[in-house]
Amino acid sequence: MPETVIEKKARHNARVLAVAQAINGSSPGIAVSLGALAGAWLMADHPELSTLPVAGFSVGAALFALPVALIMRKVGRKYGFILGCLVGICGALLAVGAINWHGFALLCLAYFLIGGANAFVQQYRFAATDAGSDAFKSKAISWVMMGGVASAFIGPQLVIHTKDAFAPLPFAGAYLAQAGLLLTGLLVLTQYHSLSTQERKRGLANTKDAQGSGRSLGVIIRQPVFIVALICAIASFSMMTFMMTGAPLAMTRAGHTQHQAVSGIQWHILAMYAPSFFTGKLIVRFGKLPVIAAGLFLLFLCALMALSGWALWNFWGALILLGAGWNMGFIGATALLDEAYTPVEKNKVQGLHDLVLFSSVAVAALVSGVVLQKWGWHGIASIMIPVLSIATLALTYLARRGRPTSTKQKVSEGL
Repeated sequence: MPETVIEKKARHNARVLAVAQAINGSSPGIAVSLGALAGAWLMADHPELSTLPVAGFSVGAALFALPVALIMRKVGRKYGFILGCLVGICGALLAVGAINWHGFALLCLAYFLIGGANAFVQQYRFAATDAGSDAFKSKAISWVMMGGVASAFIGPQLVIHTKDAFAPLPFAGAYLAQAGLLLTGLLVLTQYHSLSTQERKRGLANTKDAQGSGRSLGVIIRQPVFIVALICAIASFSMMTFMMTGAPLAMTRAGHTQHQAVSGIQWHILAMYAPSFFTGKLIVRFGKLPVIAAGLFLLFLCALMALSGWALWNFWGALILLGAGWNMGFIGATALLDEAYTPVEKNKVQGLHDLVLFSSVAVAALVSGVVLQKWGWHGIASIMIPVLSIATLALTYLARRGRPTSTKQKVSEGL
């Protein structure tokens, strides 16, 4: 099998995944922008529980993470991704029912399934690195993430134009539209080209441990590069979720409209994905650690912006910095994680990584509502600073320690 054929397939799949990211990646934006608002509508007497549906979303993403990785290994990327769309469609339809029947617990279950579907979406970035040269892989991750630029407009605009479609019931129209989006994404993913057995063997041809399951997880997770990649991913993703979850409710409490709150989420999602046009190139040129450091710095600026006032520009400015910081921090951490495992180890390592990552994200989403209720928006911004400081210290340690030859290169060279 000529290398050029595999390269072409890798590029084709990266494009398919970018389109799927644009469509299915709109689902989290819809869920998050509505979650606290719908929760507050259903639980007016217990506002501290208003972010519980969004926490359910993160719990679903966490608990599905490891099973999703195993499913991918068993049935392949294509059918795994299609299954993820079906899970999301069920969740969105349950959310319609929850609004119609005024069922808060049902809404939390719906968000659990929508979060589970997002665990499949999170595998898009890993699938983009299944084939192709090492130089292409960082670009492939960015290509997939660039699909999120479109989702920044699709999701929030869909919410704005459909949330009152079934008035006087709020939000039900947006959840129904979410189900339609996921069905469209399913059709797109039917164009994904699974790697053949021959191509998978070729991808492992230079791997000394091509047979078996590779090293144990205990050995892998003790590597400093794995630990730091995970810490930076957790800091970037959990703090992004922590602030984003409470933002819509905080904005409406500050006197801004629901339209302005949803628009703020739109700008945030755009900032999450727009830097992907150059993040991959920055990683190739400057390295992974400097890009992660830049992302953490932007997240620090986000916290300071949020602490500086209650005006609309404070909220929107903080959300934009939050998105851009997440992009550079998380893409950089994902690329750094790739150094910690060989191809044969990828499924179990990626699954464990996302299990830990989205467990922390679930806690962040749940705590966001409690913090917002007790200490307000400035309390949320203040908590970000020590968490980001820990990630910065870990990154500094790895930079000063230096990194040996990557695991993949060691194995390929038989070291």
